[in-house]
Amino acid sequence: MRTLNHCLILLLITAATLCAQTESRPRARDLGIEVGVLPPGPLNTITDVAGVKVGQTTIIHGDTIRTGVTAILPRGGNLYQERVPAAVFLGNAYGKLTGSTQVNEMGEIETPILLTGTDSVFRAADALVTYMFNLKGNENVLSVNPVVGETNDGYLSDIRSRPITPTDVFSAIDDAKDGPVEEGVVGAGTGTIAFSWKGGIGTSSRRLPATLGGYTVGVLVQTNFGGNLIIAGVPIGNELGQTYPQTTSTAGEIIRQVLPSPDGSCMIVVATDAPVDHRNLLRLAARAMMGLARTGSSETNGSGDYVIAFSSSPDVRIDPKASFYRPKELLSNESMSPLFEAVIEATEEAIYNSMFRAHDVTGNGHTIKALPLGQVVELLKEHHAISSR
Repeated sequence: MRTLNHCLILLLITAATLCAQTESRPRARDLGIEVGVLPPGPLNTITDVAGVKVGQTTIIHGDTIRTGVTAILPRGGNLYQERVPAAVFLGNAYGKLTGSTQVNEMGEIETPILLTGTDSVFRAADALVTYMFNLKGNENVLSVNPVVGETNDGYLSDIRSRPITPTDVFSAIDDAKDGPVEEGVVGAGTGTIAFSWKGGIGTSSRRLPATLGGYTVGVLVQTNFGGNLIIAGVPIGNELGQTYPQTTSTAGEIIRQVLPSPDGSCMIVVATDAPVDHRNLLRLAARAMMGLARTGSSETNGSGDYVIAFSSSPDVRIDPKASFYRPKELLSNESMSPLFEAVIEATEEAIYNSMFRAHDVTGNGHTIKALPLGQVVELLKEHHAISSR
């Protein structure tokens, strides 16, 4: 009887764990949290930018693997043969973003953008090169610049095993589509942590009014960093006792407690359909860091915070074989300010969505809880950040 009871208890625990890891949770805007003043696109995702597609491979094996791949395609077709202008902005550059120097040197991207776990960057990059070599029209290509970013998911996943395979990469790229984007515990966000709660993949967009060009800015984030969480201006981390550093005063001494580490990274991918070149994309990417800051990021010593920005506009496509590059039109410096506001707002909301959509995850001997949304909503109401109705 005791054995039967023990088995029943184990089954109940297992069922509860599976339930916690598959529950459906709302996005920030579903709960009445409206970030900024600009309206989102129809889906409030990076795929609101015309031509952009997202594909993800989620990898959960046994008790120790919680990782994956997220692929962002700036446009359809062969990127190597018709490239998009791009730029990379470095926040705190403690990370492994392959291909970044060439992107900034040449001002363009020639492959899909991949996100994954830190130690799997190199395997993902190798698979991405294979993928590009195998595309029709690339039979004589000798050099490819794969763009692969990462965050360290080693707390919830056995990062040293480097479980990413070429098939995982190919699947993420081949399955990429426009339309809704999965968020939370999916793809490259499967094993990530943000502000000591479960992080993940998040996305958001903003659309400018017609009087300002009607352009769209979309953002996708992979959140895995620390600090003091702020939502809509409310110090949620402080209110919930989850601060960095955690301190208690004992005979005048400050005791610092960090578990898990506040170090980590935030990968931010910015897309726009505005006709913008490398120089102004770099300026746009820099403003995304302001959205990160609004959420309370500390950009600690071990945090790798990068922004990859590109334009999907057909007017600024780059033919690598052409002797001259003549974009049909380029947005002026004076016209960039509304796009700056758009990227700040979309980045902030994308980070919230990565946490709001995430659920509890157990892996690699650890459990990370999801952000307690009920408490968060009550705090936001108390601070009049959302309606109390």
